[in-house]
Amino acid sequence: MLYVEMLICGFALDLVLADPPSWPHPVKLIGKLIALFTWIFNRDSIPSWLKQIFGAFIWIVTVGLSFGSVLLVMWLFTLISNNTQVVLLFQFIFGSYISYTCLSVKGLADAAKSIVDCLRADDLTAARNQVGMIVGRDTETLSKEEVCKATIETVAENTCDGVIAPMIYLAIGGPALGIAYKAVNTLDSMIGYKDKKYADIGKVSALLDDVFNYVPARVTWLVLLLAVRVLGYDFKDALAVGRKDRENHSSPNSGFSESVVAGALNLTLGGPHTYFGKPVSKPFIGNGSQVAGYQEILKTNRILYVSALESVLIISIISIII
Repeated sequence: MLYVEMLICGFALDLVLADPPSWPHPVKLIGKLIALFTWIFNRDSIPSWLKQIFGAFIWIVTVGLSFGSVLLVMWLFTLISNNTQVVLLFQFIFGSYISYTCLSVKGLADAAKSIVDCLRADDLTAARNQVGMIVGRDTETLSKEEVCKATIETVAENTCDGVIAPMIYLAIGGPALGIAYKAVNTLDSMIGYKDKKYADIGKVSALLDDVFNYVPARVTWLVLLLAVRVLGYDFKDALAVGRKDRENHSSPNSGFSESVVAGALNLTLGGPHTYFGKPVSKPFIGNGSQVAGYQEILKTNRILYVSALESVLIISIISIII
């Protein structure tokens, strides 16, 4: 199967189309399924231990259905024609579309750019609303710099979750494994919280998201360092902070990308935030003196794009060699 070719085609589609909200998207279906399961199995009357079992059930069914449905469609194409070339063409088109839906390079960059536009217009309220659409923390009282930092942290972290990690899984196992990874990631983003509401039902989802992102996060660390070098940003500090603070995060993976960006842009990221009205203490990443502004968001977007291009190129070279 032409997994890498599907990835390249999907990547090209993502750069051109981003994520039109009116288009059909498998991740939206995954989200609706998770929401339905959560409504059924996360009732207050259900004991804690049983919610954890239900959480494992939700993970298995959601990831299994995501993986299996793509495999099923790919197999069904073999029934429509006896011509192998026709079957492969249909499989390639479908696989490329699924690969496209697994990636979010332009969508992530555009979301960050919309926040920059609000800040340029001195509309802090709109900027807070925009950043609230891409982060899990409370944003109603964020300052201008805090809005910028939240955006930078999200773009940095999602360079792994939304770009490089799915590329790795798409290259290894094609669209079926790619969409399975997106299901893992969506489960974590919807129910993988440590607050009272989701601590039990989302325990398995949070843990397995860490497992699935363990290797990609470390690959992302290397790719980001290369992107910083290519762009001519502060590679020395990116490497130094990347080494020092890559594990200085409540997540075993998120600090790898955030630390490189913090060093490259002379920023201090992380620190305490508010989630669902409750303060959460988080370690600081980096020790930079630069005040975060929209220019730093734009620089982070450039790092995102260069990292994505590097990853596609590296994967393509590896596929040719092996």
